[in-house]
Amino acid sequence: MKKINLRSILRTLCCALIVLTAQNTSAERIKDMTSISGVRDNQLVGYGIVVGLDGTGDKTNQTPFTIQSVKSMLNQLGVTIPADIDPQLKNVAAVMLHATLPPFSKPGQKIDVTVSSFGNSKSLRGGNLLMAPLKGADGQVYAISQGSLVVGGFGAESSDGSKISVNIPSVGRIPNGATVERVVPNSFGKGNHIVFNLHEPDFTTATRLSEVINTNLGAGSAVCIDGSSVSVIAPKDKGQRVGFISLIENLTFEPGEASAKIIVNSRTGTVVIGRNVIVSAAAVTHGSMSVTITNNPIVSQPGALSNGQTVVVPKQDIVVTEEDARMFMFDPGVNLRDIVNAVNSVGAAPGDLVAILEALKQAGALKAELIII
Repeated sequence: MKKINLRSILRTLCCALIVLTAQNTSAERIKDMTSISGVRDNQLVGYGIVVGLDGTGDKTNQTPFTIQSVKSMLNQLGVTIPADIDPQLKNVAAVMLHATLPPFSKPGQKIDVTVSSFGNSKSLRGGNLLMAPLKGADGQVYAISQGSLVVGGFGAESSDGSKISVNIPSVGRIPNGATVERVVPNSFGKGNHIVFNLHEPDFTTATRLSEVINTNLGAGSAVCIDGSSVSVIAPKDKGQRVGFISLIENLTFEPGEASAKIIVNSRTGTVVIGRNVIVSAAAVTHGSMSVTITNNPIVSQPGALSNGQTVVVPKQDIVVTEEDARMFMFDPGVNLRDIVNAVNSVGAAPGDLVAILEALKQAGALKAELIII
């Protein structure tokens, strides 16, 4: 195995960072383009009871699980409710909890919790969550949540049935509302390699990533696994590994250019054209014809003492107007600016541009992926 001298790597990387920064200020940092394999968030979920609501809790005759939850909680606190009695709880609501546990979270640290109504509670505003566990996908408890809810929405209604609602009052958050109780195992300190995964897989970007690491750490330090991952030889000691990753993720490099795409929002007529969009030789004609029909009835008035009757004679005027049909030619290999200038020159609206792009795609002249959302 290749022996790594962390001190010499530090000196080399510092010099490389200075040179790269001076030469290319538009390059991307590795930490902004990749994530480290094994370093990930974990999702937590739980069930709890919110109390202290102002009459906006669950309707207990429609949500029996709320009563069951309250009875179970009170029983654990030494309060026994007869089985044949169902308390009417207007200020209590059953809720579902979910949170994201960041990587390397340690017991005692705090995380945010999102609380959502599980029954038919109309609003959680002013409520307080009682102690509830948050579990991971393995069924283990990783955090305990409790606290006052912050609800961004509100709702109100009158006795005649009219009501108003702003945002979603049945969902709230508890900032720092859960305390981490268990460490999630990870593979960060295991093995002799660290794998950097690109946020957007691209073979060119992966190749350039491995090249910049090999340039600064020495040939053979990084190897491309595929178009998404690059494996780097790393020290075994965890302390050295942290510093080693810190040095690598601050290196800069030029990622590969994105593939040619055109994204069209058919509802708003918004069109986003990528810089690499190319159009082959094509001719486009843009024009429109409008037909206007107007009613101009003529009133026929009889002469005096003629015993005639007034008659309305219908008359319709038809006017046909046709805009000048303008044609423009695309030469082979024109770019984004040529396309925009050509379309603007004929006065095409965004909706017309969408039709033009679709026609070019159908004709095989548009060398890009056309995405309509």
